[in-house]
Amino acid sequence: MHQNASTLQPFNALTSPKHLAIVGATGAVGDQLLRVLERRDFPVASLRLLASPRSAGVSLKFRDEMIPVEVLEAESFDGMDIAFFSAGGDISKKFAPHAVKAGAVVIDNSSAFRMDPQVPLVVPEINPDDAQHHHGIIANPNCSTAIALMALAPLHRSFGLKRVIASTYQAVSGTGARAIEELQNQVESISRGEVVQKEVYPHQIAFNLLPHVDSFLENGYTKEELKFQNESRKILHLPHLQTSITCVRVPVYRAHSIAVHAEFEKPISIEKAQDALMAAPGVDLVDDPAQALYPMPLEVQGLDQCHVGRLRLDTALPNALAFWVCGDQLLKGAALNAVQIAELLS
Repeated sequence: MHQNASTLQPFNALTSPKHLAIVGATGAVGDQLLRVLERRDFPVASLRLLASPRSAGVSLKFRDEMIPVEVLEAESFDGMDIAFFSAGGDISKKFAPHAVKAGAVVIDNSSAFRMDPQVPLVVPEINPDDAQHHHGIIANPNCSTAIALMALAPLHRSFGLKRVIASTYQAVSGTGARAIEELQNQVESISRGEVVQKEVYPHQIAFNLLPHVDSFLENGYTKEELKFQNESRKILHLPHLQTSITCVRVPVYRAHSIAVHAEFEKPISIEKAQDALMAAPGVDLVDDPAQALYPMPLEVQGLDQCHVGRLRLDTALPNALAFWVCGDQLLKGAALNAVQIAELLS
């Protein structure tokens, strides 16, 4: 394992503590936002937790305080500096304008604003300067896009990215807390010989693979697959990047994996690729197959770093590299990236 010593460290020299709101505080990403803010020692002047009426009365722990969850309303953002949104695109579209009007900067984890030309789409290790050109809203990229680009971006800087063919292996955490519960319930039902119940996914997810992430489009691809293409172009500032992606939901609780075949403008070697990845923040090179060392979703759960390995020269494409990358969907794919964006603003 070649561990990268270069990581994007928490920025603690903030001008002043910030008044924060979290929309979707009771969800899987909302919980991780609380934990990331704690361990990165983000200076919080006040914290407002917002969710739907069914969560009213619940209290969540932040540092040493129990904070009650409030019902999300248009007036919820008065006095807030930053509002994290992680409650789905419809909620973001309805309430983000109210947050901006109240003077807060919205960091949105949904797909609602990602392709809006007026909204920066930011991965702080890759395009931090874009965050400074916002008009009140900054978008978090799709989880699999962010994790794949953590490896692709440093390679692009060295060799010039031309084409990407990839398959994602996406954990159920990408669908939310109900999907995590559904996988667990199905595994337990199968172990007891009981009938499996399906609510979140159209088919059993336990011990199965679903080549179906998001809804299908007329061209046969899914929205998730086109997100990878469109968001990668925007984040890397490569409007003509060619991609072909297949997204698969797998029976893993947490952390996404992506098999990537990337073609470059310049000649590439394994040694130069390793150097580029080891110099990049947010990535650890885990690549010693002889010792059975390679990235695995189980190993990156709870880690800020993404792991990349199985580096090899592609045998079908010129100037191309094949590799495997894993990252925690709830962290780099969501909550961690959002907090890192907030640190850029402070």
